[in-house]
Amino acid sequence: MRSTTRFIALGLAGVMLAACGHKDKDAPLAFVPADTPYVVANLDIMDDATRGALLAQADAQLPSQLAQLDASAERLARKDPDGARLLRALRAEFNGKTIETFAQGAGLNLKGYSAFYGLGLAPVLRFQLSDPGAFEGFVGRLETAYGKKLDVALVDKQSYRKYAFPASGTEVVLATVNKQAVAALLPADASPALLRQALGLDRPPQSLQDDGRLKTLAKAKGYQKWLVGELDLTRALPLAISGKDPLISAIQKAHAEAIAAKTGEPVATQLQTSPSCGIDAARIAARVPAMSFGYTRLDTKHQDVRFDVALADDISNAFAGLKVALPGLGGSGTAPFDLSLALPVAEARTFWLAQADAVAAKPFSCPSLTDLNDSFAKLGPAMQKAAIPPFGDMLGLRIALDSLVAGKDAGLPTFSGRVLIGTGNPDGLFAMGQMMVPALAALKPSHDGKPLPLPKDTTGMLGQPAWVAMGEKALAFGIGAGEDARLGGTLKDPTGDAGRMARMHISGAMYLSWLQLMEQKIDSLAAATAAIGKSDEPSIDDSGDSAAETAAELARSKAQFAAMKSQAERVDHIDAEMHVDDGGMVITSQTALK
Repeated sequence: MRSTTRFIALGLAGVMLAACGHKDKDAPLAFVPADTPYVVANLDIMDDATRGALLAQADAQLPSQLAQLDASAERLARKDPDGARLLRALRAEFNGKTIETFAQGAGLNLKGYSAFYGLGLAPVLRFQLSDPGAFEGFVGRLETAYGKKLDVALVDKQSYRKYAFPASGTEVVLATVNKQAVAALLPADASPALLRQALGLDRPPQSLQDDGRLKTLAKAKGYQKWLVGELDLTRALPLAISGKDPLISAIQKAHAEAIAAKTGEPVATQLQTSPSCGIDAARIAARVPAMSFGYTRLDTKHQDVRFDVALADDISNAFAGLKVALPGLGGSGTAPFDLSLALPVAEARTFWLAQADAVAAKPFSCPSLTDLNDSFAKLGPAMQKAAIPPFGDMLGLRIALDSLVAGKDAGLPTFSGRVLIGTGNPDGLFAMGQMMVPALAALKPSHDGKPLPLPKDTTGMLGQPAWVAMGEKALAFGIGAGEDARLGGTLKDPTGDAGRMARMHISGAMYLSWLQLMEQKIDSLAAATAAIGKSDEPSIDDSGDSAAETAAELARSKAQFAAMKSQAERVDHIDAEMHVDDGGMVITSQTALK
């Protein structure tokens, strides 16, 4: 019996040792403290086919991204010439290169692991290198183009570069440690212990690799291991508000010194923090303890993402079982742009009144949070007014667009589609409309969903026919030729499942139309700016830089739209939804590519 027990024990020990042996002691997650307030990391390496497809997509978008970088450098040039030179130097590194060849030239390992995390609130980025020498050369080229060498320092024979920002009391630290690049934003007077931990010379007592929290999270939420992120507000918020975090303290001290130089107010007086701040911060964080996100599907044709927000039990319970009778909220969306948004005013009013009462019974005492007391005090009366019909009867809103065409010469766009207002009292809502627009008085819609044409004198601004139809829990309007035939079906579409709060569908073509419409507005603004620049009227801005800065900002916006349009041209459709369950709020999106 003893020999059998010993054999089992030895076997279990062997399994544990084998499992430990699979862990890379120098993996980025091995340097991340288990109590970090935030982290984004990959838990596994992407397969070659998916990586190749994503790189091809990135290469297709690279020209427009570089144009955006050029525009940003131009915008910076007047205020920060050094920063503009740095951006241009980074831009030059991509000349004639793909993303992959750039990464190879910079020594970056596209098949490696990386982690972005907090030492307290101080951000640290750690990623694996394929060629540390190439990375050092890349940094050296940027320094040369920048025109300034970063200061070099040593800690325990480990060299690192640093660059201070006196105005914020912080410094950037950059180092190459054991085939990994490390970049961190630390207090300018960072303690040796913090500096050693950031560089990885000292390991945390327990790491995220040890406790496996991210793996557990990924399994629970269905995140793929290629990218998982988490923000722990129960740790982050008290650090940010209590004044105990070294990075936040350094920033606050630098700000206080600047004020003291102007006003003479003692720095120590400005930096006083009430003990109640940490308590109040923890109280707020308990309401929304954590957020996380990750890909749920990622391949050559799909990019699906999930975002989770943990909520206190009373918040989840208020909405998780709620079924909102908004037609369309429970469907998948049929129009090229189809958005359904639950707005259950009665239930929301009850919930927010309870929150206002809770704050009134126990106000926040931290000086930086006392404004919340006033906000919640005003919330109570506002929620009382929300009970007044017809707003108090509202259930939600649905907008379904079948076409959207930008107007000529910056004119109004033309569109066709339907607008549906969910309400517990559609008759009362329409009666109010009749009071505001007397021309509607002759219309008598019933709950059968039959469309009635709106009088022409009410549709003049639309320039096209319009109809109204009524259901048991909704009032719907159709605008544009043929929309009357769709109103009946719109009123009969599935209502929301338990906890469903929002749903959206947009086709790639409609997404592109939206971007073109926004770009047209940018072009109109650019033309107006150019006209002002040519005017002989004296400028209000005596510096003469305002028009140039606006032009640079518009150029950057145009480059950004070019990048977005390049991506939109590959999109077949995007679907998204939001619901509340027992664990909190869940937002998902599914992007299908051509």
